[in-house]
Amino acid sequence: MNTLQMNATTKEQPSQATDLDARPVCQNALEDILRLGAQQLLQSAIETEVAEYVQRHQDELDDRKRRLVTRNGTLPPRSLQSAQGSIRIKQPRVRERREGHRFTSSILPPYLRRVASLDNLIPALYLRGVSTNQMQTALEAILGSNAPGLSAANVVRLKSEWETQRKQWQARSLEGKEYIYLWVDGIYFNVRLSTDRPCLLVIVGALADGTKELVGLYDGHRESKISWKEFLSDLKTRGLKQAPKVVVGDGALGLWGALEEEYPGVKHQRCWVHKAANVLDKMAKSVQPGAKEMLKEIYMSPSRKTAGEALAKFARVYKAKYPKAVACLEKGKEELLSFYDFPAEHWPHLRTTNPIESTFATVRHRTRQTKGCGSRQATLAMVYQLLRQTENGWRKLNGAKQLDKVLAGVLFIDGEEQPQKAA
Repeated sequence: MNTLQMNATTKEQPSQATDLDARPVCQNALEDILRLGAQQLLQSAIETEVAEYVQRHQDELDDRKRRLVTRNGTLPPRSLQSAQGSIRIKQPRVRERREGHRFTSSILPPYLRRVASLDNLIPALYLRGVSTNQMQTALEAILGSNAPGLSAANVVRLKSEWETQRKQWQARSLEGKEYIYLWVDGIYFNVRLSTDRPCLLVIVGALADGTKELVGLYDGHRESKISWKEFLSDLKTRGLKQAPKVVVGDGALGLWGALEEEYPGVKHQRCWVHKAANVLDKMAKSVQPGAKEMLKEIYMSPSRKTAGEALAKFARVYKAKYPKAVACLEKGKEELLSFYDFPAEHWPHLRTTNPIESTFATVRHRTRQTKGCGSRQATLAMVYQLLRQTENGWRKLNGAKQLDKVLAGVLFIDGEEQPQKAA
């Protein structure tokens, strides 16, 4: 007699026990097995995600040759409520020593405590690399074989709904919206059933309370002035009349040209991550560690004056051997230092386009898993769903109370508020 049969017969039951009487016990045991399987599956997926992240950055070292990204034990165990009950997970901890970077799991975001429905669970699995044909097997392991919505046809239907939701969201009114800061970027993707590579133009904004939200997602052919102008013009048509105080982006000339036409006079802040990568790419690998530290000295300087001095020092040291690298750094140097005109608490947010870059690390993983989406529309739908899922996990700006002063036009010099002149 096996354990399950013993449990069924030793409970207090009428003498005329039947197979039907034992069914609830068997069902509970099966649910325990399914819950354990779901826990093991999720734990393995999270461990793999962290291992891939650490390996991806294993060659990044500090001046003492220590890795900047390492595994660092585990976070306290947490419970995730699923259709089969509570699943207890130990999430690996990542030590991130890189300035402006922080690891956030795309499988198990910090705010997620409950899987509300299949409509939430399926996108999470799909965006993590589980294909349509594999979806039924993955969902059965988590929810059991009798859970609804497991067929490939239902997954296809959900993907179609994502596209409908994206179009409705893309046409929403922006009347009354006012974004203090904007982060903008263009992200390229492969499309499996087409020869072109769509460039998805993305804008994230900061509201007056310090929260970040997705402003727009546009299907551009490339990061051209025309594409950016169409995007910005559409935002204005839907009600976004007020210009931001500063726009953070890379060196794409099309963006800045379009901004001057749609929001003339807005401050530009070039992304230091993009700029540093472009500068270092023009230098020998043997000198890149030292050059990287000197670049960090520029953007971490306490004032615009000391940043200018650090930039001039970089030019003196490297101009003779690496003139192209120095020319790249000096091009648009004023826009690299615009963040000094804003509160010092906001500098870590304004120096890079990290709110967009960190989010798209996950969607790039998804496109690698599937060798690109099948169509442009599928790519747009997938990216939209990813961004809306991760939006709630974006943290508020440091010093959010300072935003009211920025909005009111208070003068800041080197991050410090200046006394207002008497009328």
